[in-house]
Amino acid sequence: MTLNVLINGVETDGVVPVTDSSVLRGDGCFEVIRSYAGRAFAMDEHLDRLARSAKALEIGLPDRQYLAQWVEQVAASCGDCAVRVVATRGSAIPGATGEPMVIVFANPLLQDEGPATLLPVTAPWHAAGVDWELAGAKVLSYAPNMAATRRAVAEGFGDALLTTVEGVVLEGPTFSVAWVVDGIIETPGLELGILDSITRRVMLRLASELGIEVVEGSWDLSRLEHAEEAMALSTVREIQPVSAIGRRRFLEGPVTADLARLFYQRVY
Repeated sequence: MTLNVLINGVETDGVVPVTDSSVLRGDGCFEVIRSYAGRAFAMDEHLDRLARSAKALEIGLPDRQYLAQWVEQVAASCGDCAVRVVATRGSAIPGATGEPMVIVFANPLLQDEGPATLLPVTAPWHAAGVDWELAGAKVLSYAPNMAATRRAVAEGFGDALLTTVEGVVLEGPTFSVAWVVDGIIETPGLELGILDSITRRVMLRLASELGIEVVEGSWDLSRLEHAEEAMALSTVREIQPVSAIGRRRFLEGPVTADLARLFYQRVY
């Protein structure tokens, strides 16, 4: 179920033309912004990233003040929810009419599912640090990622953990990851081509406030054999403990708990 759909700032029934680039080509970008009690969390950082993604795709956006107003309007109408912002190029059919669109709508959030369980899945489609035109952009073309999630679920896990063909840890299909070794947080670095997650950024700031050392870098999947705890990071998951990555099991450790506690303090 979706709530309060705006297209270019106008309330609509949420109908998108079949000729739109988002439908035919997956050609567009998006953001998901968490709303708490009707207030959009970290909206400026999300809209900054949307602007970078749109620039990489050469898609024009309305003025920032309008984007912010639309997000705030939808957030206020839904309370606790996920606000989604989708920017499309317009018609993908030569000669067909259809202007670029910014779609803003909300969807309710599911109840907390508890600790995450992840299946390592090789992601040959991931750029994994190779520079290209859309490096770092949050684009609509998530089909390979969703296929990885379906494979993980079919094998009894909650989601996937993407790795390179060589076995280097990257990210989840829709989230970032981190883990703790000897009290130090380790997380894949942005140079690997992973998404610059807003929640990951918040986690890094919170770790600094707690005096916890963080190392960003490149690690083989075998590194997780040395980890005491692990976490998944995203707008929807927030800072979520991970109880299993493949055959490796983890306890809900104190570092993840402290970060989650401080995260909720920051939100509220």
